[in-house]
Amino acid sequence: MLLDRGALYVAGVDEAGRGPLAGPVVVAAVRLDPNRIPQGLNDSKKLTEAKREALYEEIMACADVAIVSAPPTDIETLNIRGATLAAMAKAVAALPQKADRALIDGRDVPPALPCPGIALVGGDGRSVSIAAASIVAKVTRDRMCAIMDADAPHFGFSGHKGYGTAAHMKALKLNGPCRHHRSEFAPIAALLAAGNARELEN
Repeated sequence: MLLDRGALYVAGVDEAGRGPLAGPVVVAAVRLDPNRIPQGLNDSKKLTEAKREALYEEIMACADVAIVSAPPTDIETLNIRGATLAAMAKAVAALPQKADRALIDGRDVPPALPCPGIALVGGDGRSVSIAAASIVAKVTRDRMCAIMDADAPHFGFSGHKGYGTAAHMKALKLNGPCRHHRSEFAPIAALLAAGNARELEN
């Protein structure tokens, strides 16, 4: 355990929204208080929405938390991997104290991380700090999707959260992409290319 090795400020880092066709990728960095670790922390995907919401409130009340989102414009510029890693580094740097170590869910340690990092595949099921970060990132992004839904209600972002469901793809074909969509993702790029081709024909 890192705390046993003298690392006093260990942050868990995770993202939500790497795969959807729309919306930001959201990263959270969380440093838990060893004396106030919420019960029931787990990979956010394995929790009910109600449980995630309850744990989110508990984490925010007793832990150091930093949240960074990378909008579709960042994803277009840096690609999804680059935007995610950059947001991870920014989230760790935004914590109120400099972290001794950062535990990163996945295979990559962000190159600009302001402290030593350890990548853990399946980390949200192996580290309570990463699990807490996954919950914060997921709840935050879901709330952003509700805002996107209010802005562009014909897409149904509150339901599918930007993933390429049948309903989402149908709405895309009917309406074309909106400003929340990731233009470089293949289904969106194909629609944009088809639209440009039709304009040239006309």
